[in-house]
Amino acid sequence: MSIISITRRLRDEVDALRFAPPVTHVYNPLRYAWTPHRKYLERYGTGPKEALLLGMNPGPFGMVQTGVPFGEISFARDWLELKGRVSRPENEHPKRPIQGFACTRKEVSGARLWGWAKDRFGTPEPFFHRFFVWNYCPLAFMEESGRNFTPDKLPRTEREALYAVCDAALVQAVAALSPKIVIGIGGFAAKRAQAALTDIPIAVAPHPSPASPLANRGWAPIFETALREAGIQLN
Repeated sequence: MSIISITRRLRDEVDALRFAPPVTHVYNPLRYAWTPHRKYLERYGTGPKEALLLGMNPGPFGMVQTGVPFGEISFARDWLELKGRVSRPENEHPKRPIQGFACTRKEVSGARLWGWAKDRFGTPEPFFHRFFVWNYCPLAFMEESGRNFTPDKLPRTEREALYAVCDAALVQAVAALSPKIVIGIGGFAAKRAQAALTDIPIAVAPHPSPASPLANRGWAPIFETALREAGIQLN
């Protein structure tokens, strides 16, 4: 099964799930930002890969806006050269408007991840020859206030239903991309990879979130150390 077919099925299956308060708004960028996301898959999602870099779920000014994992606007548009129509979710939170590539807010996590890739590899092609970036959960959750709500905080029944769908998609993505290792970007992603996958090494690397004091002290060298410890050789 192709990575596009896997993602399309994941998009439709998570759309069928229902979530109760405190979650009041759920964004599925695989739906309303499908065009740029499909271009991301078409251009960069052919295997095999050396490593799959696994994120948690979309950030509010990254994938939520562009449909691209960790998709900080300028890097998604100018470095990855991805464009495309972005519509709006049916239930849009007034404090979290979808502006697509016109969004002027900066996604720090995405700027750090793709900025590292640019500094290290120069152009996208050598990076994606070895790596692919995938988010475990494609949904973004918000409370009534507009505050972000992470999937690990969902009630157990909702969480288990979501994890079942995302686990299955991750298994299929690994089969399609044939990575030698899956590296969770952050502890949540690594734990979900360990729960879903067998017969493939799993490692963890620090998340580039500005909420992490470790990342704020200089994320790129710490990330590279984690990659080397996982057996990834960097020139």
